Amino acid sequence: MIGWLRKRISREKQSAASGMVFEATSAPTSRRSRNRALMTMGVFFAIYATIGGRLIYFGFQGPNTDGGPAPHITASRPDIVDRNGAVLATDIKTFSLFAEPRRIIDADETIEKLSTVLPDLPMEETYRKLKSGKGFIWLRRQLSPRQQNDIMQLGLPGIGFRTENRRFYPAGPATSYIVGLTNRDNKGISGLEKYIDDQGFADLQASGLADPQSLKPFKLSIDLRVQHIVRDEAIQAMQRFHAIAAGAVVLNAKTGEVIAMASVPDFDPNNPVDAQDKDKLNRMSAGLYEMGSTIKSFTTAMALDSGKVNLNSTFDARKPITIGRRTIRDFHGKNRILTVPEVFIYSSNIGSAREADVVGIEGHREFLKRLGLLDRMQTELPEVATPTEPKVWKKVHSITIAFGHGMSTTPLQTAVGAVALLNGGRLMPPTFLPRTLDEAMAVSNQVISEKTSEDMRYLYRLNSTAPGGSGKRAAVPGYRVGGKTGTAEKVVNGRYASNKRFNAFLAAFPMDDPQYVVLSIIDEPQPEKPGMGATAGLNAAPIVANIIRRSASMLGVEPDFGQEKAFTVVSSE
Repeated sequence: MIGWLRKRISREKQSAASGMVFEATSAPTSRRSRNRALMTMGVFFAIYATIGGRLIYFGFQGPNTDGGPAPHITASRPDIVDRNGAVLATDIKTFSLFAEPRRIIDADETIEKLSTVLPDLPMEETYRKLKSGKGFIWLRRQLSPRQQNDIMQLGLPGIGFRTENRRFYPAGPATSYIVGLTNRDNKGISGLEKYIDDQGFADLQASGLADPQSLKPFKLSIDLRVQHIVRDEAIQAMQRFHAIAAGAVVLNAKTGEVIAMASVPDFDPNNPVDAQDKDKLNRMSAGLYEMGSTIKSFTTAMALDSGKVNLNSTFDARKPITIGRRTIRDFHGKNRILTVPEVFIYSSNIGSAREADVVGIEGHREFLKRLGLLDRMQTELPEVATPTEPKVWKKVHSITIAFGHGMSTTPLQTAVGAVALLNGGRLMPPTFLPRTLDEAMAVSNQVISEKTSEDMRYLYRLNSTAPGGSGKRAAVPGYRVGGKTGTAEKVVNGRYASNKRFNAFLAAFPMDDPQYVVLSIIDEPQPEKPGMGATAGLNAAPIVANIIRRSASMLGVEPDFGQEKAFTVVSSE
């Protein structure tokens, strides 16, 4: 019993000792556990804080250059409107398709499904793009809403869309050469679209300040109604006379504003797949031509303005002029002495050559430069050609240039020069933007006397009313049209080809106080019927007549039948 008690006491002592050890060791263990928990919580907090911080950081950053498109792929552009507010160009929203190759699961399946909506998608090129492993690639820009919806229905991973601005041209081909084009990124590349960018709008876009809400419409001087008429008449003439091209321009004779200008063939700016074809040229401002007998207008004006010639002066046209190896003849020669009005209405090459001889070589070139026919025209349209002339003017050059051969200029420049001949003598740079009378006077120069301009108005009217005048087919009852024909043989392989012509007709109305100048051109016209001719009086003049007949009322010119009268040519005989 005693022994058992001793053993029990001994065990209790041992147990007590053990408890003391346990209590002694449990306190540090508990503290370590708490420290571990705090450390774990701190780590997790640091991780989530880092993730949160990065998310906030990326939220303020633009997307990675290879991880998606930039936020402003295409910037907004201002609407372009005609003088009456009709929209010629505007922005519309389109959808562009992109892919993230790193997220593409099956490139073959992706291409196969996309081709059901986009059958013209290049298979091999697209396959290489999808297998490239890049973060972002464009597949197709500017899709229609229906195409976008059909592709979304395919449910393809790694395929997405970006909303972009696309330029839309409601007038279509009618204003293609004037308004111009933008590229896929909505940057102007031709016409007035390019002019707008060159005036600082491109910098505005780059700075992100091209806010669509603050962009005011960009107004042109063009009248869309007249523009449709001009283009329609050019198309009809090209078809009727089997020509390779045709065109026309209408200018305000008081301000120099371009009211309408068309050149065909043209292109559809909403689908410009053929805009770069060689025959798609704005022949009115970017084409260089020998303008034929329309240049005789300037030759006669030059002679009259020199003070050495007046309407009663005469020139000997009885015999051809031979100079070097060149012999100058008249197309329908009268073989007699001609008055100045007869030289003009009979379009005498010999008479024009003698008019130029009165002024002299230096005076002749100076006059053409003064009228702007030898220098590159200054206007808003970027597509403007630079005229050509002989490097050194000799007498033979002056004689041939007097009747429109030997120098090349643009049809638009010819019309601009004619404005100065008929509006009282003031030359003003043409503009595609609205211009007031005061603004026109501020930028214009007096290049011929008012008396010379008055004489030229008389001669223009005479050519459309007098017997034998070449402009009779341009007559429009009530509008007192006057004009001058121009039939020029084209140069082929260094020689003039008698079967290839460039014809023009230069006109104004009403001739007592011209409000508008109209110039038509037709390139390589053929006879309308077998046995008929193909001169400018037969094909270029009717274009002008039809334009005036259809558009005069729109331009605010009322017909006046009370002043209709015919002129009689005073002959030297």
